Amino acid sequence: MKLEAIKRQGARNDLTSDQVGQKLKWSVERVAEDAGESKSQVQRYIRLTELKPELQEMVDTGRMALTPAVELSYLKPKEQELLLETIDSEQATPSLSQAQRLRKLSQLGGLNEDTMLSVMAEQKKPDLSSNIVLSGEKLSKYFPRSFTPLQIEKTIFKLLDSWLLKRQKDQSR
Repeated sequence: MKLEAIKRQGARNDLTSDQVGQKLKWSVERVAEDAGESKSQVQRYIRLTELKPELQEMVDTGRMALTPAVELSYLKPKEQELLLETIDSEQATPSLSQAQRLRKLSQLGGLNEDTMLSVMAEQKKPDLSSNIVLSGEKLSKYFPRSFTPLQIEKTIFKLLDSWLLKRQKDQSR
């Protein structure tokens, strides 16, 4: 609402600027500055107004992340309705990569019930950005007491490397 009010102001609001001659800022920049947000973040929030209210509610309650929601805001209203049905049937919201694929399919004219279900049924990649901690207690049964933590770590990574090679060979068959 603040953005709309700023847009409606006259173009010559520099008449009240200080002696330095402050230049006219874009409406979005002014809103961002006032809100303590970045310009691109304000643009993301504005883009969310293109979502159906049910999808906006999912963002507001934290059920759907902001960035995927921004991507989904580019879907046509009918496609957003279809997405709501798919979210309900799959009991999952799209990840960022899924939302990007849905947007691209929409732009290409290939987004329908089948393609949406296909994208939404894909398994999301697990978040490996967080550290995985294995307790020494759990690992102790696999290693001699004389092993140091560094030796244990090296052994685990050697085993993982050999497991990865085996999986790659199995997949290439």
